[in-house]
Amino acid sequence: MSVITIQCRLVAEEETLRHLWELMAEKNTPLANEILERLAKHDDFKTWVEDAIVPKTVIKELCDFLKNQEPFAGQPGRFYTSATTLVKYIYKSWLKLNRQLQRKIQGKERWLNMLKSDAELEKESNSTIETIRQKASEILISLNAQRTKNIELKSIKPKNQKQVQTVQSPKITSSVLFESYLQAEDTLTQCAIVYLLKNNFKINSNEEDIDKYLKQRRKKEIEIERLKDQLKSRVPKGRDLTGERWLSTLEQAVSTTFKDENEAKSWQAGLLRKSSNLPFPVLYETNEDMKWEMNDKGRLFVSFNGLSKLKFEVFCDKRHLYLFHRFLEDQETKRQGKNQHSSALFTLRSGRIAWSEQAGKGQPWNLSRLHLFCSLDTLMLTSQGTQQVIEKKITGVQDKLAKAQEKEKEEGGLNSQQQADVIRKKSTLAKIKTPFSRPSKPLYQGKSHIIVGVSLGLEKLATIAVFDAVSNKVLAYRSTKQLLGSKYNLLNRQRQQKKRLSQERHKSQKQFAPNNFGESALGQYVDRLLAKEIVAVAKTYGAGTIVVPKLSDMREIIQSEVQAKAENKIPGFVEGQKNYAKSYRISVHNWSYGRLIESINTQSAKVGIVIETGQQPTKGSPQEQARDLALFAYQYRIA
Repeated sequence: MSVITIQCRLVAEEETLRHLWELMAEKNTPLANEILERLAKHDDFKTWVEDAIVPKTVIKELCDFLKNQEPFAGQPGRFYTSATTLVKYIYKSWLKLNRQLQRKIQGKERWLNMLKSDAELEKESNSTIETIRQKASEILISLNAQRTKNIELKSIKPKNQKQVQTVQSPKITSSVLFESYLQAEDTLTQCAIVYLLKNNFKINSNEEDIDKYLKQRRKKEIEIERLKDQLKSRVPKGRDLTGERWLSTLEQAVSTTFKDENEAKSWQAGLLRKSSNLPFPVLYETNEDMKWEMNDKGRLFVSFNGLSKLKFEVFCDKRHLYLFHRFLEDQETKRQGKNQHSSALFTLRSGRIAWSEQAGKGQPWNLSRLHLFCSLDTLMLTSQGTQQVIEKKITGVQDKLAKAQEKEKEEGGLNSQQQADVIRKKSTLAKIKTPFSRPSKPLYQGKSHIIVGVSLGLEKLATIAVFDAVSNKVLAYRSTKQLLGSKYNLLNRQRQQKKRLSQERHKSQKQFAPNNFGESALGQYVDRLLAKEIVAVAKTYGAGTIVVPKLSDMREIIQSEVQAKAENKIPGFVEGQKNYAKSYRISVHNWSYGRLIESINTQSAKVGIVIETGQQPTKGSPQEQARDLALFAYQYRIA
């Protein structure tokens, strides 16, 4: 499924907007907040955190218990479903981040248990430090030999010829040495690996500086303590629309004395944190919950299940207007066909209504703007794409019906709920074969052996290489400047804005003042420009795949780039390299690589180009990194 999201503004009379605001701000958001709070106090909360999942039934039971109590009573049924779904999404995201933090803590604790001074390594291995250094040197030689080993690429070529190209696997990293440590069978090898890790993969001939070692160990202990503090304070708390939570924290800070430094920091963070003044959005995950209609003047309106008496006029970008008209056409086609069509083939998949804050004074429902975010499947825009979806859905429904039939034979029958489910699936199977009227447009057919590698970096934001795996050649390179063209100056403007905001944030932090200044949408606009041009280049060369780096590798990629820059600028002077690297990071500033990759995903989904992730090399020019990223992806695919 190639899903994208578009948005429009909803306009209505003041009384309609006021009623909706009160429902969302005074009933629905407090309900979601209450569910979040009760889940955090649940007896099984620790078990859920360990398993990284909160049972859906528990969330629904809490919602069912609260919905008849004040102030949560009196909401449409869809609003209760939305609160349940929203809480589920919040906890799913939080538990994922929580697990990442736990893994970081476990990794750092494992390293702390391994980390020992040279004297301790000598005692543990029952050998001298010279023997440990010699063993460490042998390990480095062995790993480098593996790294520079030629890899035979089994490229498909006419006449069954084979091509061999010499490529280097990624450099020796901490993860490689940690893996070697776990596989090591003797204590001497383990001690040698610890020696390499604590000395940044180098053999140090000088005697160990014990103060430096203790400082290194203490630094790791502080990192673990900070991560554990984050773990304790990261429970989802919802949105404080009334400011009661802030006032409670202020009263507590004024009237009582903090127990320890952690409690003081918690109070400070609570007082400086900018709370949202907007209610939670309401989710409509069923496409038939939104009813579309057009008046005699050709204006488009929408109403929602549970709010059928409230109608909202749709105001959208001209380029998206035909999509909103398509939502109406699909609905009318099904109604006129007397339910011969299935809503499973609607272009619209789901919707979400949400408010956006505007500057000024006045009532919140007048001051804030109401928006509708619609998710749609781009395959449904054409008859060819719709047919592709139909075939996939038919196969899925038939498989489920076959499993239900097998279950009926094995167990001697189905219960009433299972029988009703089978009837629904058979009805869907009959309706789904009746397609909606769609314009004809040939689907994009990319070539599997043409791969676009996208390397990301600190200075060169995005560089692409179009690689042909059959001819084993790079067809084209594109730098960030070439991709952005005349709009390249926007990238420099965004970097200057981020630098200025960083300086203002630092000043506010020193003064213990609010420091959440936000950020303009310029960075997101640049990401969309880059993504659009990357996909355009991929289409020009008929690429079937775009390969982007793993986000987990970006820290190491950036560090390697900065270190290489510092070593070239100030060779042989370690302290000077550190200072230069620090100033260089500040001057260039990190980018939101996750946002850029998400933009590439969105643009490629519109066309139908497959996105793959790979490990970006940390050495070489941006062009070489992009080329090798595509090369390794193809090699992994045929391995």
